Amino acid sequence: MFMSRTNLNDLQSFLIVAQEKSFTKAAAKLGVSQSALSHTVRQLEARLNLTLLIRTTRSVTPTSAGAYLIQNMAPHFDQIEKQLASIGELRNQPTGTIRITSTDDALAYIVRPKIKGFLQKYPGVKIELVSDIKLVDIFTEKFDAAIRLGSGLIARR
Repeated sequence: MFMSRTNLNDLQSFLIVAQEKSFTKAAAKLGVSQSALSHTVRQLEARLNLTLLIRTTRSVTPTSAGAYLIQNMAPHFDQIEKQLASIGELRNQPTGTIRITSTDDALAYIVRPKIKGFLQKYPGVKIELVSDIKLVDIFTEKFDAAIRLGSGLIARR
Protein backbone atom coordinates (compact mmCIF):
# COMPACT_ATOMS: atom_id res chain seq x y z
CA MET A 1 0.00 0.00 0.00
CA PHE A 2 1.56 3.28 -1.13
CA MET A 3 1.17 6.55 0.73
CA SER A 4 2.39 9.82 -0.68
CA ARG A 5 4.61 12.07 1.37
CA THR A 6 1.82 14.59 1.74
CA ASN A 7 0.03 12.03 3.92
CA LEU A 8 2.84 12.03 6.48
CA ASN A 9 1.06 14.93 8.16
CA ASP A 10 -1.99 12.69 8.53
CA LEU A 11 0.13 9.98 10.16
CA GLN A 12 1.66 12.50 12.51
CA SER A 13 -1.80 13.81 13.40
CA PHE A 14 -2.92 10.26 14.19
CA LEU A 15 0.15 9.69 16.36
CA ILE A 16 -0.50 12.86 18.35
CA VAL A 17 -4.16 11.92 18.89
CA ALA A 18 -3.04 8.50 20.10
CA GLN A 19 -0.36 10.01 22.34
CA GLU A 20 -2.76 12.55 23.86
CA LYS A 21 -5.62 10.01 23.99
CA SER A 22 -7.88 12.88 23.03
CA PHE A 23 -8.88 14.71 19.87
CA THR A 24 -9.42 17.88 21.89
CA LYS A 25 -5.90 17.90 23.40
CA ALA A 26 -4.29 16.85 20.11
CA ALA A 27 -6.15 19.57 18.20
CA ALA A 28 -4.95 22.17 20.68
CA LYS A 29 -1.38 20.88 20.39
CA LEU A 30 -1.54 20.97 16.58
CA GLY A 31 -3.35 24.30 16.41
CA VAL A 32 -6.28 22.94 14.39
CA SER A 33 -9.95 22.44 15.12
CA GLN A 34 -11.12 19.21 16.65
CA SER A 35 -13.42 18.55 13.70
CA ALA A 36 -10.62 19.11 11.17
CA LEU A 37 -8.39 16.71 13.08
CA SER A 38 -11.14 14.12 13.29
CA HIS A 39 -11.70 14.46 9.54
CA THR A 40 -7.96 14.01 8.88
CA VAL A 41 -7.82 10.81 10.93
CA ARG A 42 -10.99 9.48 9.27
CA GLN A 43 -9.46 10.12 5.82
CA LEU A 44 -6.29 8.29 6.89
CA GLU A 45 -8.35 5.35 8.08
CA ALA A 46 -10.29 5.34 4.79
CA ARG A 47 -7.08 5.36 2.71
CA LEU A 48 -5.66 2.51 4.78
CA ASN A 49 -9.02 0.75 4.87
CA LEU A 50 -8.43 0.19 8.60
CA THR A 51 -9.87 1.51 11.83
CA LEU A 52 -6.99 2.96 13.83
CA LEU A 53 -8.83 4.42 16.81
CA ILE A 54 -11.84 3.42 18.88
CA ARG A 55 -13.64 6.64 19.76
CA THR A 56 -16.04 7.10 22.64
CA THR A 57 -17.31 10.31 24.19
CA ARG A 58 -14.74 9.95 26.97
CA SER A 59 -11.71 8.29 25.41
CA VAL A 60 -9.70 7.46 22.32
CA THR A 61 -8.03 4.04 22.22
CA PRO A 62 -5.91 2.59 19.42
CA THR A 63 -7.08 -0.59 17.71
CA SER A 64 -4.51 -3.34 17.11
CA ALA A 65 -3.77 -1.75 13.71
CA GLY A 66 -3.42 1.64 15.40
CA ALA A 67 -1.12 0.18 18.06
CA TYR A 68 0.99 -1.38 15.30
CA LEU A 69 1.35 2.00 13.58
CA ILE A 70 2.19 3.72 16.85
CA GLN A 71 4.83 1.14 17.72
CA ASN A 72 6.42 1.16 14.26
CA MET A 73 5.97 4.77 13.11
CA ALA A 74 6.35 6.91 16.23
CA PRO A 75 10.09 6.21 16.65
CA HIS A 76 10.71 7.33 13.07
CA PHE A 77 8.84 10.60 13.59
CA ASP A 78 10.77 11.15 16.84
CA GLN A 79 14.04 10.61 14.97
CA ILE A 80 13.00 13.04 12.22
CA GLU A 81 12.17 15.69 14.83
CA LYS A 82 15.56 15.18 16.52
CA GLN A 83 17.38 15.48 13.19
CA LEU A 84 15.48 18.64 12.28
CA ALA A 85 16.33 20.14 15.66
CA SER A 86 20.02 19.29 15.26
CA ILE A 87 20.20 20.69 11.74
CA GLY A 88 18.71 23.92 13.08
CA GLU A 89 21.92 24.38 15.05
CA LEU A 90 23.73 24.82 11.74
CA ARG A 91 21.62 27.84 10.88
CA ASN A 92 24.00 30.30 12.54
CA GLN A 93 27.21 28.43 11.78
CA PRO A 94 28.81 28.47 8.35
CA THR A 95 29.70 24.95 7.22
CA GLY A 96 30.96 23.29 4.07
CA THR A 97 33.98 23.51 1.85
CA ILE A 98 35.42 26.61 0.20
CA ARG A 99 37.48 25.86 -2.91
CA ILE A 100 40.04 28.49 -3.91
CA THR A 101 42.35 28.45 -6.88
CA SER A 102 45.34 30.75 -6.84
CA THR A 103 49.00 31.13 -7.71
CA ASP A 104 51.68 30.11 -5.21
CA ASP A 105 52.54 33.75 -4.44
CA ALA A 106 48.94 34.76 -3.79
CA LEU A 107 48.43 31.71 -1.57
CA ALA A 108 51.60 32.45 0.38
CA TYR A 109 51.09 36.19 0.87
CA ILE A 110 47.32 36.68 0.82
CA VAL A 111 45.42 33.48 1.60
CA ARG A 112 47.51 31.41 4.02
CA PRO A 113 48.05 34.22 6.56
CA LYS A 114 44.27 34.56 6.91
CA ILE A 115 43.28 30.87 7.00
CA LYS A 116 44.19 30.00 10.60
CA GLY A 117 42.09 32.78 12.11
CA PHE A 118 39.22 32.06 9.73
CA LEU A 119 39.17 28.33 10.56
CA GLN A 120 39.30 29.06 14.29
CA LYS A 121 36.32 31.38 13.91
CA TYR A 122 34.40 28.94 11.64
CA PRO A 123 35.40 25.38 12.58
CA GLY A 124 32.66 23.87 10.39
CA VAL A 125 34.28 25.23 7.24
CA LYS A 126 36.98 23.41 5.30
CA ILE A 127 39.20 25.19 2.83
CA GLU A 128 40.60 23.50 -0.26
CA LEU A 129 43.46 25.41 -1.89
CA VAL A 130 44.61 24.65 -5.41
CA SER A 131 47.79 26.23 -6.68
CA ASP A 132 47.83 26.77 -10.42
CA ILE A 133 49.28 29.44 -12.70
CA LYS A 134 46.73 28.98 -15.48
CA LEU A 135 43.43 30.82 -15.47
CA VAL A 136 40.50 28.50 -14.87
CA ASP A 137 36.77 28.78 -15.31
CA ILE A 138 35.78 28.78 -11.66
CA PHE A 139 32.18 27.84 -12.44
CA THR A 140 32.87 24.72 -14.49
CA GLU A 141 35.72 23.68 -12.18
CA LYS A 142 33.48 24.36 -9.13
CA PHE A 143 35.74 26.85 -7.36
CA ASP A 144 34.27 29.42 -5.01
CA ALA A 145 37.04 31.91 -5.65
CA ALA A 146 40.10 32.55 -7.78
CA ILE A 147 42.93 34.84 -6.71
CA ARG A 148 45.46 36.08 -9.21
CA LEU A 149 47.93 38.92 -8.65
CA GLY A 150 47.87 41.56 -11.35
CA SER A 151 45.64 39.60 -13.71
CA GLY A 152 42.96 42.27 -14.11
CA LEU A 153 40.20 40.04 -12.76
CA ILE A 154 37.31 41.66 -11.00
CA ALA A 155 36.12 40.61 -7.57
CA ARG A 156 32.54 39.34 -7.56
CA ARG A 157 30.26 38.02 -4.85
